[in-house]
Amino acid sequence: MLFALEKMALRLYMAGFKLATALLPFRWPQVFRGPNSSLALLAELASHHHSGILLVSDSALSQLGVLAPIQAELERLKIPYQLFDHITPDPTNAQIEAGYQALLAANASALLAVGGGSVIDAAKLIGARARNNKPVLKMSGLLRVWRGMLPVYAIPTTAGTGSEATIAAVVSDPANKRKLPLIDVRLLPKAAALDASLMTGLPPAITASTGMDALTHAIEAFLSNNATRATDQQALAAAKAIFQYLPRAYKSGADLEARQQMAEAAHLAGKAFTVAGVGYIHAIAHQLGAYYHLPHGLANAIVMPVVLQYSEPKARRKMALLAKHCQLAAAEATEQEAAQALITAIRQLNQDFGIASTAAELKPGDIPAIANAALKEARFTYAVPRYLNQQGAEQLISRLLP
Repeated sequence: MLFALEKMALRLYMAGFKLATALLPFRWPQVFRGPNSSLALLAELASHHHSGILLVSDSALSQLGVLAPIQAELERLKIPYQLFDHITPDPTNAQIEAGYQALLAANASALLAVGGGSVIDAAKLIGARARNNKPVLKMSGLLRVWRGMLPVYAIPTTAGTGSEATIAAVVSDPANKRKLPLIDVRLLPKAAALDASLMTGLPPAITASTGMDALTHAIEAFLSNNATRATDQQALAAAKAIFQYLPRAYKSGADLEARQQMAEAAHLAGKAFTVAGVGYIHAIAHQLGAYYHLPHGLANAIVMPVVLQYSEPKARRKMALLAKHCQLAAAEATEQEAAQALITAIRQLNQDFGIASTAAELKPGDIPAIANAALKEARFTYAVPRYLNQQGAEQLISRLLP
């Protein structure tokens, strides 16, 4: 009875939240597209005459030489910059503080993020830290980045998070085993470049996990009760492209067409979930990352089939539409058949990519706390098609045990 009342209250709340979301002032970033479009973005950056730039990245990209052409162009354009390449997957609050100190030392008034979702998130968080003059942990939650952030220019080197087009950034708090999202329209970057030429050297495993992350965004946005006609169109287009081009990018990293299509798909999926939101796949995956440092895209890929199977009775129609649009099911298939075809196709992708169906690190004793944290994250922010309670969440997560 209490669960039923809570579900009714959540639905009423989410209906109001959907209306409020529709009124939010989304200012989407200026987007440069195609191979070498990152150079066009740098020319745009130069036109704003910032006092200095903090170039945010990770050490692996520095060592691989990915940053070299970016740095050479910054120098050619006489843009003063300081490199901060200490970001790791799931950036921590300590890394954000270190980045903030580097920004102050460089007298930087803007940030350039070159890297995957963690790097772009970190740049957003550093920019918010600087503008609001408070630790990022105190801005976690919904619409708490009151003073916005310094301008962020984003060049993603993976086709996954779509962070260059989202109002979210996630920070890890290792001391308390938490991953906390900051969600605010003021976290949208100023400009972004979808440059496939920077993605051709991405290893197959990372190509797969980041691509599955983008697929999760598209599917959860499409199944959300906060979906709109626009987000449905974006999610459908993104999902279809991912099913078509991710296997190609995985098999041949130098396939420039597949890389560019994946970059566009990840961006579209990012825009879709920015408005429609995500769901329990993300809520649970975030906890697996917080507890076991499981990479986010990999965690999403593992969790996705289990959550979709749970959601199917309430999301069958839209799952079937998605499956047929992506040509995973015949036009004459029943809704139930088509919905199951979607889940089967995702399991097959995971198998083809060498992604396990369970989380090897998951410990039975952690499941109640993980379930509680996932429900807390999802409550009042994720408009999921079918709600979970504590017992149901624990049972669902138990299916991920090795």
